[in-house]
Parts: sequence; structure tokens; C-alpha cells
Amino acid sequence: MSHNSRTLPPSAAVVPPPAASAQGRKRSLQQRRARAAWLLVAPALILLFAVAGWPLLRTLFYSFTDAAMDTPEEYNFVGLANYLDFAEGERFGVLADPLWWQAVGNTLWFTACSVSLELFFGMLLALLMNEKFRGQGLVRAAILVPWAIPTIVTAKMWGWMFHDQYGVVNDLLLRVGLIETPLAWIAEPTLSMWAVVIADVWKTVPFMALMLLAALQMIPSDLYEAARVDGASAWQRFRRITLPLIMPAMIVALIFRVMDALRVFDLIYVLTSNSEATISISGYAREQMVSFQEMGVGSAASVLVFMMVAGIAACFLWINRFSHEGKEARE
Repeated sequence: MSHNSRTLPPSAAVVPPPAASAQGRKRSLQQRRARAAWLLVAPALILLFAVAGWPLLRTLFYSFTDAAMDTPEEYNFVGLANYLDFAEGERFGVLADPLWWQAVGNTLWFTACSVSLELFFGMLLALLMNEKFRGQGLVRAAILVPWAIPTIVTAKMWGWMFHDQYGVVNDLLLRVGLIETPLAWIAEPTLSMWAVVIADVWKTVPFMALMLLAALQMIPSDLYEAARVDGASAWQRFRRITLPLIMPAMIVALIFRVMDALRVFDLIYVLTSNSEATISISGYAREQMVSFQEMGVGSAASVLVFMMVAGIAACFLWINRFSHEGKEARE
């Protein structure tokens, strides 16, 4: 064998290229980080399952029984009868109850109106607080006051303000000349839901404003300076710079508010005594379980509430992911 035909040592033949080695180290680092993240999150997940998961499983279990509230240990399995059942040409169960569907309509209407108004006024307040002016800290502290007041106190306060005889709302509208006679905001079915929406918007606009303000303060000021130099108007700067950059925070705020609005109970129960004109899906579940002592039917209604809230939250997350993937594809 000649001197030039010597073979390379085995170790030299299997040395991976630098790029593959770097990718392997990166993948190993990501796996270690993922394991560390799961270890850190595990206690919180266990606590969450104990606090929320176990009651949810019990509620799901009781929704298939005819258990009563006073004797929950005495029950018989009835399958899906609490949800929907047919007997002698008639329908029974939560899904066959007209009051349930009225509660669903009330809840969706309340959610759409209140969250839309909160987003609009929250955006205005966030844009205002993002500007530098004298007394900015005082304004930010004052805006937090409605959010800090407990919901029960808010409901009682607005109940007095909406009183048809000596409420400040009717007095103000009479002085301005918008109405001629006092309005029964709480007793009138066509006005009671609007009273609930107004009270909810007053209380939760600060939450939306603070979420959007935090996103606004993360936008570099250089982008606005460059847009001004290019001659962009205020609306163009808002539409092309502000809105796209705060969209992730806005979607998170909307998810929280929509889920909270769909589960509304205390504000409606205290302000309007859970009347049929304003009853929500959570109020319906409470009425079946507590007022009528039908634990099985109330549990079925609670499971439907959970499914509705989880489904709408999943839709928001899917829309956010779809828009994010579309943005990355365009880039």
C-alpha cells in the first residue's frame, strides 16, 4: 500500500459537521428548558386540578343523576335526561327549557354589548393616559377606583342611582330634558338589561384601559417619529402602528373579559334580583340548584356554562394563532 493511500482514522470519519452539532446542542438545551418549565409549573397544575378540576368532575358526575341538593348522596343515574329527554311526545331537560335559551340570549347580548363598550372606552382612556400631561398619575389612580370597588357594592350603588323616584340617573336625564317622566330602569324589562350593562361597563373599563395602556407603553417612540416625518396622519399612525402592535394584548384582554362576562352572576342577581328579563346562564344554574333543589339539573346547566365559556375562549385562541401564523407567513 502506498503512502498516499492511507485511510483516515475512524474518529475523523464520524465527526459531525459544525452546523449539525450546533443544532443538537440547541435541541438539547430546549429539551432541558422544557423539562425545567414543567417541573416549575407542576405544583401549580396540581393545585389547579385540586381546586378547579375535582369540583368540575363532580359536577359532571352529578349532571347524569337525579340527585337533590339536600340529599346529594341519594341518587340514581338518569343518563342525558337532565340535558335533553323525550317522553310521550314532549321534551324535558335543560336544553328543552325556554328559560334556559332566554338566559343564553341574555348572556350573549350582555357579553357583546358590555365587552364592545369596554373595549371602546378602554381604548380611549388608554390613549389618554399614554399621553404626557400634568396630573397624569392622579388620573391613573382615579381610574382604578371603579375596578377596586367590589361587585356587590357596585350593584347596590347603581341600584340606588337607577331608582325610578329618587335616583340620580333619572334626575340628571330630567334636568337635561332627555326624558319627561322618570324611568323604571330596574323594573322595566326593556331597560333592566341596559342598566346591568351600564353598571358593568363603569366597573370594568379600567381593567381594559390598564391592559391596553401596558401594551401602548411597550411601543417604541421612534416608530411614531418616523411616521410623522413620512407625513402619516394620527389615524394612519393608530391603524398602521398602534393597533397591530397592541393586538396581542387586546386579544388577551378580550379573552379575560368575554369569559368573565359569560359567567356573570353577582351583578345581575343583586341589581335586578335575577328576573327573567336579565337572568344569565349562571343565574339559571343557581336557580335550578339552590332555589329548586335540583342538583342534577343545576349540574347539567353548570356543565353547559363551562362548555360555552371554554368553547368561546378556544375560538379566541384559534383566531389569535391563525392571525399570528398569517403575519409570519407574510413576513
